[in-house]
Amino acid sequence: MPPGPWKSRFWVGGLLLWLSVGSSGNAPPTPQPKCADFQNANVFEGTDLKVQFLLFVPSNPNCGKLVEGSSDLQNSGFNATLGTKLIIHGFSVLGTKPSWIDKFIRTLLRATNANVIAVDWIYGSTGVYFSAVKNVIKLSLKICLFLNKLLVLGVSESSIHIIGVSLGAHVGGMVGQLFGGQLGQITGLDPAGPEYTSASVEERLDAGDALFVEAIHTDTDNFGIRIPVGHVDYFVNGGQDQPGCPTYFYAGYSYLICDHMRAVHLYISALENSCPLMAFPCDSYNAFLAGHCLDCFNPFLLSCPRIGLVEQGGVKIEPLPKEVKVYLLTTSKAPYCMHHSLVEFHLKELRKKDTNIEVTFLSSNVSFSSRITIPKQQLHGKGIIAHATPQCQINQVKFKFQSSNRVWRKDRTTIIGKFCTALLPVNHREKVICLPEPVNLQASVTASHDLKIACV
Repeated sequence: MPPGPWKSRFWVGGLLLWLSVGSSGNAPPTPQPKCADFQNANVFEGTDLKVQFLLFVPSNPNCGKLVEGSSDLQNSGFNATLGTKLIIHGFSVLGTKPSWIDKFIRTLLRATNANVIAVDWIYGSTGVYFSAVKNVIKLSLKICLFLNKLLVLGVSESSIHIIGVSLGAHVGGMVGQLFGGQLGQITGLDPAGPEYTSASVEERLDAGDALFVEAIHTDTDNFGIRIPVGHVDYFVNGGQDQPGCPTYFYAGYSYLICDHMRAVHLYISALENSCPLMAFPCDSYNAFLAGHCLDCFNPFLLSCPRIGLVEQGGVKIEPLPKEVKVYLLTTSKAPYCMHHSLVEFHLKELRKKDTNIEVTFLSSNVSFSSRITIPKQQLHGKGIIAHATPQCQINQVKFKFQSSNRVWRKDRTTIIGKFCTALLPVNHREKVICLPEPVNLQASVTASHDLKIACV
């Protein structure tokens, strides 16, 4: 976006006054240590930017070097032949160093041979959200000036990958616009929603800001943005209410921030672990759970996107489609990854009411459940079941046909049908495996069957 006036609808809302509690205070200036660190800011004076660029290199991942100009870069171990990862944090609650940043840097450097630069704008992001949003343009310009120094050293635009957290994702988007969308990649980790959901593409992260833009959404009903903003947009567990996060206000700060920060922890976990966080395109989360989206043919031609340091997220088509919503389910803790299976039930006879069947996979005393609903006057119902255990290690499947809740006498209704399952993506019907015998179910009675699927 060319420099100039920027019209925005700044939001103050209820986010902010409580955030001013718990400041770490102002430490007196000290001599620059050998290893530089983030600044601390007082929440009442967090308006000036005071931006620092901290370089971390593979040979010394725990020691940040303060770099400002080309000479600093050349003397600090920066390697212009490697890729460069730029991490931009978001709004700071207490004016202190982000709790996740050290682990993020170390994990990045273990996962890839690259220069990692952390952008410390603690002063400009602290105080009230309104003030932090006003600083986005100024910060973006400072980052652009810094990146120009990298280009002078021989770094290519396409080798630069910006990873922006919350408000930092929109900073990355603005930087990308100033470089004409020619930066290699921008990853938005739950891009901020307040002030940006209704903003124009010039004001927020969007697919035109880099050669590949991805966003991981985990808090769309609160601090995160609801709309797609990249080429690929991951709506994890539907984009809100992450498993393992507090559901009651008495949990305090964790209740407010857990969903929002889950995107950061998911990304770190994807870098640390080999199990894939694979997602599937679908029109909506409910349609995905109902088993209506089983492969990645449309629009990705079978190349399902994955979270992590995978080129273009694993999508291997050109040109890239834009603003594609993809969905996946996760566990409540690291490594978060789940396998997704289609489950189907085919009734032998039509019924005059909806048929609800709970399906449970069991493996080594661990169970994973889902529900199939077969609409009245239809024979076929399906759904998605997510399981942390590989499908070939599932040894039993249980069924429970839900009762019609007759209060005056026991429901003795029985149904007969055929059960089938397949691991996603279901690119070919040959992948579907069915129980060899019909399944007989009586209302409210659990029935168990052995499930034998060969490991591939």
